Amino acid sequence: MIFTARMRRLQTADHRYLWHPFTQQQDWERQAPVIIQRGRGVYLQDIQGRWYLDGVSSIWVNVHGHRKPALDRALKDQLGRIAHSTLLGLSNVPAIELAQKLIAIAPGGLTRVFYSDNGSTAVEVALKIAFQYWQLKGGAFQSKTKFLHLGEAYHGDTLGAVSVGGIARFHERYKPLLFPTFQAHPPYCYRCPLGLTLPKCKLSCADSVEDILKRHHEEIAAIIVEPMLLAAGGMITMPSGYLRRLRRMATRYGVLIIADEVATGFGRTGRMFACEHEGVRPDLMAISKGLTGGYLPLAATLTTERIYRQFLGRYDECKTFFHGHSYTGNPLGCAVALANLDVFERERTIEKLAPKIEALGRMLKPLLAHLHVGDIRQIGLIAAIEMVRDRRTKEPYPLAERMGARVTEEARLAGLLLRPLGNIIVLMPPLSTTAKELRAMVEIVASTIKIVTETRAKRSSSNPM
Repeated sequence: MIFTARMRRLQTADHRYLWHPFTQQQDWERQAPVIIQRGRGVYLQDIQGRWYLDGVSSIWVNVHGHRKPALDRALKDQLGRIAHSTLLGLSNVPAIELAQKLIAIAPGGLTRVFYSDNGSTAVEVALKIAFQYWQLKGGAFQSKTKFLHLGEAYHGDTLGAVSVGGIARFHERYKPLLFPTFQAHPPYCYRCPLGLTLPKCKLSCADSVEDILKRHHEEIAAIIVEPMLLAAGGMITMPSGYLRRLRRMATRYGVLIIADEVATGFGRTGRMFACEHEGVRPDLMAISKGLTGGYLPLAATLTTERIYRQFLGRYDECKTFFHGHSYTGNPLGCAVALANLDVFERERTIEKLAPKIEALGRMLKPLLAHLHVGDIRQIGLIAAIEMVRDRRTKEPYPLAERMGARVTEEARLAGLLLRPLGNIIVLMPPLSTTAKELRAMVEIVASTIKIVTETRAKRSSSNPM
């Protein structure tokens, strides 16, 4: 009885006081929320004692599972020393050691680390550094004030990050607040904006990037791209060679390239960083999410020595990068991030991923036979199942039908927590997930897609009007 009273009190308070991110609160307030109280491994437990598989790593952040002993210890040890001190005019031990470690594992050429709080701020830092770099170079370079990004891109929710985003559903309403950018076709092979198919297309979508660069490179400061995967845009995997070609074009036309590794970094794609798949060395790289193994908010923007040195000068020249956050380089976050990287090294996390990645691909393959599964995309332990109303025409389900949301609601009843992207069901479990746990997740996804789509079909046949 006490437990029931507590549960009702928390549910009522949630509906009364909380405003959840990316959530239609009208729908939310009609249902009892799942309230998590603890985690263990790849499982989460709610206040009623029910356990769920964490199929999306608590929105793409958890790496080694919940309550990883090494990360727990690192956090407790650092708390015994100090929780926070500023990086403005001071430094701290974990921030220094983490910066050194990040440079050691980052793509070649990156030599400096600027800390912030989350993925959006890491991107904001990268945009501002890229802009100021060209301003400090002076002369004709000062005309390089714009950015080139891809359609269906997502780089965060702050206004600079939204300006270089390309998801109309998320970004269109804020257009009057945004700065102008150049947008190129996304490499969305399943729904090619040019109506072409691989390999005959010869990466024609990249031609739209080059066309913009040819005409506007003197205005463009940088290309910003999510390497190998447009994540929130629908887990759109890039065709082989696309990212490498962007790097070559950026070099040829004298623009910087910003790699947004916020979602793709720290093993998600099967490599420590997605840039490694095509040997790409970015000029700036934004990281967050998996940086602390899913424990604390921390982000960093990495850049080259060439860019860093452009900001050096006399005090009165004001070349300083005037940017910072109250919790920049937080010792707790940096300490747990160091422990996270130690686990990667000690447990050989990346090396052990290959068999699980291959197994996930095999498990997903039968879903392609489903009448309402149009496409399955996978890179590393990230998978997307795109549901369609009509597989022949690729017609999507109308937004009002909430098909993705209904599948995730059904999956939750079966013990799997997911978060859809419209009609796209996303699987992005912790890297520590076992093959047995992967199979359980895929089986639940397959059965719930079947239940939801067949229920819809029955309703449609009984309601021909």
